[in-house]
Amino acid sequence: MGPLSLDLRRRVVAAIREGGMSCRAAARQFKLSYASAIRWAQATRERGSFAPLTLGGDTRSRRVEAHADYLLRRRRLEPDLTLAEICARLERTRGEKVSPSMIWRFCDRHDITYKVSRRTRASRTAPTCSNVDGDGSTVNSTSTR
Repeated sequence: MGPLSLDLRRRVVAAIREGGMSCRAAARQFKLSYASAIRWAQATRERGSFAPLTLGGDTRSRRVEAHADYLLRRRRLEPDLTLAEICARLERTRGEKVSPSMIWRFCDRHDITYKVSRRTRASRTAPTCSNVDGDGSTVNSTSTR
């Protein structure tokens, strides 16, 4: 269910402020929950508006964007840093604790891509995994005998 109409909110807040009703009495009169009337009255006092706040979206990106100059410079100087290393450096140097997913979203917004590359080239002549038994079976770490 979406937010209730602004007209209903306006009438409830007017009954509380100008009519001198309590939040609970106004909620009973307009047949809505006590919590809604209390929240709308509180929002009017704190924000000056009873309008609903926007739903969803990215609410934390401005924390990371505040350090964009540092992050972009770090990317130029050390392009091989992992997301976890970037988080650790940002916390150590700037005191901002962020998660790897926040850094990932920052990179996505700034079109920074990471290519996953192998550390060594695959061998064509030698086996790339060790087979302890040497019997030719394909044994992995989860196999049992």
